[in-house]
Amino acid sequence: MIALGIALPKGLYEVQPRLLYGYFNGKISSSIDDLELRLAKELEVRYNCMAVPVPSDAPNEYWEAESMTAKGLISMRHTAVLCGLGSIGKSSLLLNSEYGNRLILGAVLTDLELESDDLQEDICIEGCRRCIDNCPAQAIADKQVKQKQCRMNTYGKTARGFDTVDCNKCRIVCPMRFGK
Repeated sequence: MIALGIALPKGLYEVQPRLLYGYFNGKISSSIDDLELRLAKELEVRYNCMAVPVPSDAPNEYWEAESMTAKGLISMRHTAVLCGLGSIGKSSLLLNSEYGNRLILGAVLTDLELESDDLQEDICIEGCRRCIDNCPAQAIADKQVKQKQCRMNTYGKTARGFDTVDCNKCRIVCPMRFGK
């Protein structure tokens, strides 16, 4: 397994998330998917192996309508942790020592024999509760997010029907949002 990420620009954390954050978050997810596809094709040509790109965000195979819980084909956060890209913070977001919680994640499955990177240290500050205390939906507890509460508060639409991200409070209040 190969995990990769592209960081959102720091400036997107300094503006209201409604249009810009959501738009570029989606753009980076598409960029990760394109990168995964190119990487998978290059690995197969160069190393005569099998490689499967895994979509960064959608489609989701699993959807629980009542709790509004989606699960991807694999957990990108847990894959990233096991590949040495970071640790999971109290917010349930991946925290990377260099990029904080700004990484949009992707993965490529392969049958190549690869040496694993070391696991990263946990950079979530002990005793910090900013993400938990500042969540307007009170959706964060024990490194998990109650998806229904979060989704109902986070996603919306403009009058014209464009998707918006109305809340990213857990990301912007995190003292590790930009890394160490």
